Amino acid sequence: MKIPQFIRANLLLKMTSLNAVVVGIRLVISAVMQRIIYELVGAEGQYKIGQLRSLEQLLMSVTSMGVFNGVVKYLAEHKEDKPQLQKLFSTAFVFSTIGTTVAAVTLFFSASFLSEYLFGTSDFEYLLKFVAVLTPAVALQRIFDGVINGLSQYKKYAKIQLISYVLSAALLLACLYSYNLDGALVAIALAPAIQVGMILIIFYKVLREYIQFKELSFKTPMAKSLLAFTLMSFVSSILLPFVEIDIRAMLAETLSERDAGVWTNMSFISKNYMVFSGSLFTLYVLPKFASIYTGRDFKKEVLTIYKTLLPIFGVGMVLVFLLRNVIIELLYPGLTEMAPLFKWQLIGDFIRLGSLVLAHQFLAKKMVRNFIFSEIFSIATFFGLSYYLVQFYEVEGIVMAHFIRYVLYFLLVAFLLWRHFTNQRKQRLKAQKIEE
Repeated sequence: MKIPQFIRANLLLKMTSLNAVVVGIRLVISAVMQRIIYELVGAEGQYKIGQLRSLEQLLMSVTSMGVFNGVVKYLAEHKEDKPQLQKLFSTAFVFSTIGTTVAAVTLFFSASFLSEYLFGTSDFEYLLKFVAVLTPAVALQRIFDGVINGLSQYKKYAKIQLISYVLSAALLLACLYSYNLDGALVAIALAPAIQVGMILIIFYKVLREYIQFKELSFKTPMAKSLLAFTLMSFVSSILLPFVEIDIRAMLAETLSERDAGVWTNMSFISKNYMVFSGSLFTLYVLPKFASIYTGRDFKKEVLTIYKTLLPIFGVGMVLVFLLRNVIIELLYPGLTEMAPLFKWQLIGDFIRLGSLVLAHQFLAKKMVRNFIFSEIFSIATFFGLSYYLVQFYEVEGIVMAHFIRYVLYFLLVAFLLWRHFTNQRKQRLKAQKIEE
């Protein structure tokens, strides 16, 4: 089928349309998997699966020491400068070696304690030791993903994501039927290794072109540049999974594991449609913002992104809300207490999308203090409001906190960027006056 001209002429629309196909297939597979998982292990089992997924999200940053966005930024800027790229990847692999070692040792020797903390029982000590062994795969996946995103290879990225997801889902299904919850957890732990395998099969020639593996040295010439991204990643990608794990454990303790599973399922639905935007941020928004230097150009690009993405997301979210009871019945039959959560989650996610577009300027321009301040404010607001509102509204209080969090976050990010470009304009005018 021929792609319409108006889509071919707009890179963001081309990425969006291709991404929509991939995400659509993922949503169908995910819906089937969620129904099967729910029927076999219930909401209580899904709570434990949610804990493991949050742990893996945390490990993605710890094992790579948060260099993903740095790899995307500097590869986009220096893709033709091979010596600079060698410095970048040597530093990235040293960082990942340190991060992987720390994560693996901590997981392996604290497995019993962490099993109690995450799952309320020491029965999953073996699982955490298994995850510890797989941490190198988690680090490699994150760095290789950074290369694909930095090169804006969106077609190959979509192919890798789709094949990896299908294989991971097949493995999860086989393990679930054979070994129930334990099998499902082991299959989820193996997912990063599957994705690394797919990247090497599909993308190895390109990787070799940009990463001279034999010439990598155990040196860190770009340590200072990447440490800024490590710090930013620590705040956003490590604190947030930790907060999610803690809130889930709090719900299980103060309400029930079923209630923790209800919020886990709501979050899972949200993450499935928000994944649609995730790859667009790293494949398009981050490299694009890195090449913009004036407030006028930034505003123009933000409006273009908003006009392209927000209507699509808005229509999709309205449909999800209208079909919420059908979605619950299809995925989680009998879990009707999820229905009131949808409105808060969906509105919060819509505002979140608008906020994240703006906030990627912090990453693109390495505005470390603004990024850290806004992220800590966002996460602390969510954490505090969740504990407060759950006393009055139970599980619904968590999604209410999610909505309030992103309203405040959007206002804060907009203000910080307005201040940044205002100061930038004043400095430029001052410099012009001095020259005159």
